[in-house]
Amino acid sequence: MQKILVSRCLLGHPVRYDGGAHGPFALLRRWQAEGRVVALCPEVAGGLSTPRPAAEIPSGQGAPVLDGLLPVLTIDGEDVTAAFVAGAEQALALVRQHGIRLALLKARSPSCGNRENYDGSFGGVKVAGEGVTAAALRRAGVLVFSEEELDAASLALAALDNLPGEAALLD
Repeated sequence: MQKILVSRCLLGHPVRYDGGAHGPFALLRRWQAEGRVVALCPEVAGGLSTPRPAAEIPSGQGAPVLDGLLPVLTIDGEDVTAAFVAGAEQALALVRQHGIRLALLKARSPSCGNRENYDGSFGGVKVAGEGVTAAALRRAGVLVFSEEELDAASLALAALDNLPGEAALLD
């Protein structure tokens, strides 16, 4: 049985930057009951508090943050790059520890966004891009979905569960 890395805020944990949460979603409750969910908030795992100032990546691209080319800045101008990278590293450690090949992360988060992000202006402008953790996971070969793609994530998880030879790998 495949495990799935899930953003803690999507499980109803109040870890968002504003102290809020999303979910829980019925599908995620089922996955929890099945013992599949490995929960993580990369920002909290990286050392940030809840609540915390909003943060964005100039250009909305997480991969250049991992490469040391862009910072993650709060609305107050504080550089929180190290915490975001540390959270991504913790996500990768969980992936290795649990053999995770699929993640369900919070859309448009500077850590977790998988398809679009905010542009760093704190003006609500969305751009194609991904968060720091999403970029790190994708580089490691993990399939990354958001809560807006629950059906696709469920199909991908079922396909991973049914891969030939998968049972032999777990023995």
